[in-house]
Amino acid sequence: MNGSSTTDLSGAGARPGEGWRGWASLLADSLASSHRVTFSNFATSGATVPIVATEQLPETGDGPIDIASLIVGVNDTLRSTFDAGRIRDHLQQIADQLTARGALLLTVRFHDHGKVFGLPKWLRRPLWHRIEQVNVVFDDLHARYGGIRLDMADYPEVYRRDFWSIDRLHPGERGHRKLARAFADELAIRGLPIEVRPDLDCAYRPPSRWADAMWLVREGVPWVGRRANDLLPWAARMAVTQVRPLSRPSLVLPPSSIDLPSSVALPPSSNAEVQRLEA
Repeated sequence: MNGSSTTDLSGAGARPGEGWRGWASLLADSLASSHRVTFSNFATSGATVPIVATEQLPETGDGPIDIASLIVGVNDTLRSTFDAGRIRDHLQQIADQLTARGALLLTVRFHDHGKVFGLPKWLRRPLWHRIEQVNVVFDDLHARYGGIRLDMADYPEVYRRDFWSIDRLHPGERGHRKLARAFADELAIRGLPIEVRPDLDCAYRPPSRWADAMWLVREGVPWVGRRANDLLPWAARMAVTQVRPLSRPSLVLPPSSIDLPSSVALPPSSNAEVQRLEA
């Protein structure tokens, strides 16, 4: 969806082309208030880390990139094929290639998404175990490559219903606007002039309880059915065997910093978009 200006959440209750604008699109507009911007979007719904590495990354070409969003991994935690080692290898490959092309990485540290889903504790704990494994990988990437990273757990509103779309997996309009503003603020702190910051006022209402119920019948229950045979046996085993929280591996990578280039841009991620700016 190169050049898309809206977030297509057709699988989450929104109609293609009629949804709210994604955070990177909002950030691109904001940056365009002070810079010439070229924007590209390589996001695909449901993408996992291997898909970003093998399909989305090659689509970005081989030219210079100024700012690259790399926000992916939650979809991986919801699959029986979850492999933390493979995720680490792929994210390392992606970060290597993007930073070699001059990109400043935009990443996040994920929150407890099981709380957003409203999962029972016996299922929420093993999901958080997986999310934290992904977070550890991003911790190491940030230590090695620098860039800008948001810790989603630092934002209390991330656990509010109106932060999320109807599927509670993708951000809603409020969530996208908050992400765009937060990244813009961090870029400004680093000395990048931005005349107009992303607006936090929402044009759309959050999903009603009726819309939630209808989505649950049409999309939610079938999704749970598809995932049940895949994840529930694993979650049950984890609930029984997991007796203490995940401890962080004692892997320490040397920190690095990336100087902000004189020209700036946004590339691949499951929920990310790409842009290029020229001062």
